[in-house]
Amino acid sequence: MRHYAALQEKSLFISAGHSDSDPGAVGHGRTEADIVLEFRDLLADYLRARVIFDKDGAPGQNLPLRDAIGAAKAHDLAVEFHCNAAASPAATGVETLSHGHHYPLGNALCRAIADTLGIANRGAKGEASGQHSRLAFVSQGGGLIVELFFVSNKHDLAKYIANRGRLVAAIGDVLVNAICQDIEPEVHAA
Repeated sequence: MRHYAALQEKSLFISAGHSDSDPGAVGHGRTEADIVLEFRDLLADYLRARVIFDKDGAPGQNLPLRDAIGAAKAHDLAVEFHCNAAASPAATGVETLSHGHHYPLGNALCRAIADTLGIANRGAKGEASGQHSRLAFVSQGGGLIVELFFVSNKHDLAKYIANRGRLVAAIGDVLVNAICQDIEPEVHAA
């Protein structure tokens, strides 16, 4: 494991979408809020030994959206995690929502997630393209929303559960590369 804080050029904020008061989408016995809170905490553990970052609450805690928006504004890069849902249980894939200047990072995150989970890559899109546009993390906070997978698709959910450790490393490496200068990503065994 490498520590990159000396090479870090940008500040990073990670956030879990939704909360106890707004659990988000529900699918196959899991809530979006629980999934993304777990993911954010796993990602924080991965990043902690590598870079300096902030997050929206202590382990197992998710601060209200207004607090996450305020924190996002104070950082060079702010990323909030969500799960997608659709009426069709066959809907699948990963996508990101952001302003255009974040599309290259959004596409890198989508590739990492799609490759790790073996799901469709829906790509980087504008804020108004997804169900989470109303959350204002992008428009008011300047952040990037990552729709990890469709919680309404039992296969997407199963792939996430089976591969979440690999997914944490894949996303973590993309984020480290985004905030640091001149580094080569670590290679993790499959």
